[in-house]
Amino acid sequence: MRYLHTMVRVTNLEDSLDFYCNKLGLVETRRKDVEAGRYTLVFLAAPNDVDSAKETRAPEVELTFNWDPEDYDGGRNFGHLAYFVDDIYATCQTLMDAGVTINRPPRDGRMAFVRSPDNISIELLQEGEAREPAEPWASMENTGSW
Repeated sequence: MRYLHTMVRVTNLEDSLDFYCNKLGLVETRRKDVEAGRYTLVFLAAPNDVDSAKETRAPEVELTFNWDPEDYDGGRNFGHLAYFVDDIYATCQTLMDAGVTINRPPRDGRMAFVRSPDNISIELLQEGEAREPAEPWASMENTGSW
């Protein structure tokens, strides 16, 4: 048995790809439009999990966009997606600079949470040892739920 992917339904594919790829830094590995089922699947992977032929070595995120509008609520009900990052502070700053709210700042130098445009909770974890607590993160309050 091998873990393959986590599927997340999205309401706006362009907004979601902007968040996951342009802001969070994931890489699109493949896409499939299914006219008969009226949906699009887009598979994303962390950059370090993709080789030059866009083959993945680890589980992916599958964005599912249903062409007919649907309401999705409670994005947190499945838990969250989690990614290791090389520098938690730099990653959070890049996300903030791109307009993403840091719902749970990395006060401990180890962990932060943000949300996708569809309210999916995403945990960012410092790879290796936690960074020394630093401002502005150390005194930043939580924003919303995470």
